[in-house]
Amino acid sequence: MMRALQLTEPGVLELREVPIPRIGPTDLLLRVGAAGICHSDLHVLHIPFRMREEPLTLGHEIAGTIEAVGDGVDGRRPGERGIVYLCWSCGVCRECAAGNENVCLAAGRTAMPPCPGLGPDGGMADYVRVPASSFVPIGDLDFAEAAPLADAALSSYHAIRDARDRLGPGSVAVVVGIGGLGHLAVQILAATTAATVLAVDVSAEKLELAARCGAAEGLVASGGTASEILARTGGRGADAVFDFVGVDATARLAVDSVAPNGAYRMVGLGGGAPEITAAPATGAGWPWGATVRKTYGGTRSDLIDSVALAAAGKLRAEVERYPLAEGRAAVDRLERGLVTGRAVLVPEP
Repeated sequence: MMRALQLTEPGVLELREVPIPRIGPTDLLLRVGAAGICHSDLHVLHIPFRMREEPLTLGHEIAGTIEAVGDGVDGRRPGERGIVYLCWSCGVCRECAAGNENVCLAAGRTAMPPCPGLGPDGGMADYVRVPASSFVPIGDLDFAEAAPLADAALSSYHAIRDARDRLGPGSVAVVVGIGGLGHLAVQILAATTAATVLAVDVSAEKLELAARCGAAEGLVASGGTASEILARTGGRGADAVFDFVGVDATARLAVDSVAPNGAYRMVGLGGGAPEITAAPATGAGWPWGATVRKTYGGTRSDLIDSVALAAAGKLRAEVERYPLAEGRAAVDRLERGLVTGRAVLVPEP
């Protein structure tokens, strides 16, 4: 038997004793070293209906050690340390073959392949079953700092890579929301682009974190933030705006502060609706040539690149560690906006 933090009813999280998962021929059994807590977990927690009949173990940011290997798996062995790529794609469709596993055709129009903790059982537990194809080695990286790479870094890296052509010398990138994803996005921008990074958040403490991560300046979010960004960019706007909040206010900020031919990348899931109209550009609102893209997760290649940055010392998650038994308290702390960086559950020995 093992412990697992499970959603048993809408809004109800319980630490339960459950059987250790059985693995199939193409699976691995991981002994969990750490599991990150994401705002997506809050969304799952508040879905007003049961996602499946049986309780669901949460957790899609998973780092751990291989405990057992399926009979049909080659190239993996017990004792290897790694993290779990969260898009459990088919691997054979044209999108997967092109390296776009995060929009696998088998997932239909929703374009969300099976993901641990969002259908299959996740990693907020002592053990988790994962497809062998999802395992990405991490060497000797700390489990608690590596787990957030599986989503917080992955999703940030994917959004930034998609806009990297806008981020050459002299460019300005704005990161909105310096939470679990945003503080890693600042580091990824610093490591992989020539952009000057402006950070935006309601919290002065989180702006201090952004400065430690490489932001040139922090702006406390207010009704005048777009004007501040325009003032710092000669009135033209930011070459890229990465929105890790995604509410109406941040969508409005992006529309009002992105430059002509700039990039607005929506990553946060706050339900915000940017006002983009088919009308002449006048200098206010959506400018000529700008693009908007709503991104989901990232590719396996994005995750491998994120791990490489971490191994090179260029990317490090700021984490708050909690025992698995304190999982509900950690989730509540995240919901109240009290977490700096990423909250991570660490199963006790």
